[in-house]
Amino acid sequence: MFNLPIRAFLKNEFFRMLVAKKRPHVPEQFETERLLIRVPQPGDGKAINDAIRESIDDLRPWMPWARVVPSVAESETFTRESALRFRNHEDLPLHLFRKSDGLYLGGSGMHNIAWDVPRFEIGYWIRTSAVGHGYVTEAVRGIADMAFSKLNAIRLEIRCDSNNQRSAAVALRAGFTLEAKLRCESRTPDGALRDTLIFSRLRDDLAAE
Repeated sequence: MFNLPIRAFLKNEFFRMLVAKKRPHVPEQFETERLLIRVPQPGDGKAINDAIRESIDDLRPWMPWARVVPSVAESETFTRESALRFRNHEDLPLHLFRKSDGLYLGGSGMHNIAWDVPRFEIGYWIRTSAVGHGYVTEAVRGIADMAFSKLNAIRLEIRCDSNNQRSAAVALRAGFTLEAKLRCESRTPDGALRDTLIFSRLRDDLAAE
């Protein structure tokens, strides 16, 4: 007879396998009016690196990975690792391209995934030269629509530093509701304490739209 810890492990492992088998197909590419949104692919490193170099001063206050400018090789390694995480459904990173000219605009995706709900957290950043054209709001709306229609999402979240007014404005424009402000919840890239805003959008909200 199994002892309780082993039985609990087997029960949890069986549940994990059951959930994995029920996971829906995740589209590797889809479009909005102006954007092509797709999974990272080998060869994307140079485009990503160019966007980071252009935008590093704007990214550094908010993104822990933007402390230093990466090399092209490091950006290429990142995109290949991101593609692997997408394939394994550990994380769902997505790249944003402008359809009119193929320009890489920035990154987004769904993270901190709970497939048993299903629940996803949407993150995003955009290159400096593309700020102010509504691309991020369009991307978030498109990703949310895909998550609800293709992945059977019940809950979507956006989290950001309370001082990041642009990120918070995107969440509101994309139809998310401010749900909470967590005081001193984490630290900024430079080590200061920060408050975190949590925005949510539920499948049930669709009926009211």
